[in-house]
Amino acid sequence: MTNEEILAQLTRIADSLERLAPAAPQPVNLEEGEAFVWEAESNHLRPVPKVNYVDLSILHGIDRMRDILYENTRRFANGLPANNALLWGARGMGKSSLVKACHAAINRESGNRLVLIEINREDIPSLPQLLQQLQKTDRRCIIFCDDLSFDGDDTTYKSLKTVLDGGLEGRPDNVLIYATSNRRHMMRRDMIENERATAIIPSEAIEEKVSLSDRFGLWLGFHSCSQDEYLEMIRRYIAHYKIPISEEAFKAEAIEWTRTRGSRSGRVAWQYIQDVAGRTGTVIA
Repeated sequence: MTNEEILAQLTRIADSLERLAPAAPQPVNLEEGEAFVWEAESNHLRPVPKVNYVDLSILHGIDRMRDILYENTRRFANGLPANNALLWGARGMGKSSLVKACHAAINRESGNRLVLIEINREDIPSLPQLLQQLQKTDRRCIIFCDDLSFDGDDTTYKSLKTVLDGGLEGRPDNVLIYATSNRRHMMRRDMIENERATAIIPSEAIEEKVSLSDRFGLWLGFHSCSQDEYLEMIRRYIAHYKIPISEEAFKAEAIEWTRTRGSRSGRVAWQYIQDVAGRTGTVIA
């Protein structure tokens, strides 16, 4: 084989290896917007042109949690100490809506000082790569993971524990983590009970499973709402969007709406509002 043939073969091998190599992280430019989605496969932050959120003023039935999270977020935006937050509890009670509403409210007051970055649960292992990029910017960032939970032999939670603890390098000062979950410890009760029944040292096994939630400095519990709270949510939506329907009419319809779904929650209230707005020709923007 001649030197030219050897060189050509080596060139082909080098080209193949280059194609197989992971994509180089793209430089972070957080000036492109105030909200992004982290795409782990390409190490890229994709800007979100318009965030889907409701106004903070019309979130009802979660007043205490709203005030606490808002204050924690405000402190962080102002460069003061703040806690990572876990919002847990009943489904459909506005956990993720509250995170997005607080972000929007703070940015209206501070002039887009905060960046909200959504990360999928499946991409939690890539958090260290994301943090490496965020520590190069001066903008303050909230990493948001919605509906966070772990099942079976899933060890992804260990990556999150390391990030929350800070590891050797420590979590960047300009980054905070907010997560929502239907479970207080983000793991099914039967998983915890199984550890208690089968582990050699049950207390240590359970501690390993539930200690993740302890890494969040702020716990906010959300519970199912009463009928009065449910109706007040709808009343505020109607007033905010100026939907032409009487008190008597919407009460009867809204109560019947819950019966067809078997539950009362902020999500059910919003679904009813979508229906009545469509019927009355009201545009919700």
